[in-house]
Amino acid sequence: MRTTDLLAFTWSAATGHRLRSALLVLAMSIGVAAVVTLTALGDGARRYVMREFSAIGTNLLIVLPGRNATGGVNAGSFVSATPRDLTVDDARALQRLPGVRAVAPIAVGTSELSAGGRLREGTMIMGTTADYLEVRRLQIGQGRFLPEDDWDRGAPVIVLGATIRDELFGTENALGRFVRAGGRRLRVIGVMASSGSGLGMNTDEMAIVPAPLALALFNTNTLFRILIETRDRASLEPAKARVAELLQARHEGEQDVTVITQDAVLATFDRLLGTLTLGVAGIAAISLAVAGILVMNVMLVAVTQRRAEIGLLKALGATGATIRNAFLAEAALLSAAGALAGYLLGVAGAAVLRQMYPEFPAYPPDWAVLAGLGTALVTGIVFGVMPARRAARLDPVQALSQR
Repeated sequence: MRTTDLLAFTWSAATGHRLRSALLVLAMSIGVAAVVTLTALGDGARRYVMREFSAIGTNLLIVLPGRNATGGVNAGSFVSATPRDLTVDDARALQRLPGVRAVAPIAVGTSELSAGGRLREGTMIMGTTADYLEVRRLQIGQGRFLPEDDWDRGAPVIVLGATIRDELFGTENALGRFVRAGGRRLRVIGVMASSGSGLGMNTDEMAIVPAPLALALFNTNTLFRILIETRDRASLEPAKARVAELLQARHEGEQDVTVITQDAVLATFDRLLGTLTLGVAGIAAISLAVAGILVMNVMLVAVTQRRAEIGLLKALGATGATIRNAFLAEAALLSAAGALAGYLLGVAGAAVLRQMYPEFPAYPPDWAVLAGLGTALVTGIVFGVMPARRAARLDPVQALSQR
């Protein structure tokens, strides 16, 4: 049988049993669509986290209180305890290290803010210094940021996020007005430009005060983090070693802090989210195996239903290989149709995710698309082998006698 005749025969067989063919295409399309959509979701999460961390800065060191025993980065790196406080004085000492461009100590807590009879409870207040604006690549919308070199006094001033400004002052000018936080009267000197949320922190809903003032408000001496920007990427590793050495000396020889680079954080999240994406793809691929079993069962039924047709073909001189190839071609055709339909459904699903969450880059990775399409096609052919072999072994006399 010529190739053109084989294809014509396969097409006729597929379209002659439309319900059966539609079920096979639907099963395959669901599997491929699941792979494409879920990997778009997982890879979108990875890209989102990478983008948000990259927005912090390119030459960044992060000092965390508490020592990570392995020296690496894991979940314990971000929640830890230390016998000594990480203080503002520690942060100020780091400014003098070679290769360091900017240092931003960070203290965080929550407090209620009130102004003009309006009250906002549970507001996140961050204590830091003027360098925070440069380190985090943020912009001031109105007024100015925190005073320079305010490391000790803690001037009674505050910079509001855009949302907080709107809630407390509405359309009125907030600059020069006063708000109360934790029983203290603070003058508004600036309003942050609207920037939305990033890594769980929404600058629009946050108020920023000098670090010493924040520590007094929260009645603590311990900083939450210290962000350090180096002069260039070549200075990252030398600066990391100097920071660890200096803080160890200041803490009486104890290695009670962890210093990590931005690249280490990015690599960790990249591995975690990459593994998550692969896991999600594997779970979705199970549906392809189920679809393959359906292909085998339906094709076995087709062999039984078409025994007379197979017997007639053999009686006319068709070989076992020809019959086998015809059934394999039918399984491949239906699997390919299902894979293509599933790809289109998956792309549509990813587009819906992007419409619902515009900041989330839910694009299916190329490897997932190729793997989904290839797996669907291979699965259909592999599970079509048994029915094809059974059809090829049929005796033409017996097949015709059971017509």
